[in-house]
Amino acid sequence: MSRPAAVSSGPSGDAILVSETLSVNSVNSEKYDRVSRISGSNPDVKFHLDINHDLYVVAAGETIELVLASTLKLDGSSDIEKAKQGWRELDEQPTLADGYDYVCYGKIYRFEESGVDSIKAFVSFGGLLLYLEGSAKKLTTLKHEYIYLLVKKV
Repeated sequence: MSRPAAVSSGPSGDAILVSETLSVNSVNSEKYDRVSRISGSNPDVKFHLDINHDLYVVAAGETIELVLASTLKLDGSSDIEKAKQGWRELDEQPTLADGYDYVCYGKIYRFEESGVDSIKAFVSFGGLLLYLEGSAKKLTTLKHEYIYLLVKKV
């Protein structure tokens, strides 16, 4: 999937690091009161994502767009210092978050090689976890850094 036209490359590079349209294959709500683990894939990437199902409900069989971005600023410039204080407090005009239903801020904390050309990435959004596995070519834009997760149904 291509990056939205409204997001441009700024001094820090492209804002959107990964953008994938994924089918949700399963939803497990049994372990925690307000958290569901959704799992799914597309031909290139598979994922598991913990979401607060009180805030955002996803069902098996639905399709979502999952985006990982380095900033919410539409010009691609960094907002990390303000984000550490709370991304909702950004005193900007429209942001990338305006086009999505579920937004989190977190840190990539681990990578693993998985085969010849496959990478596993692990991200924590305040304890809600994201696991991505895909080709190194698809996930090569990720590194140990703070990122935004943006999700919407397609």
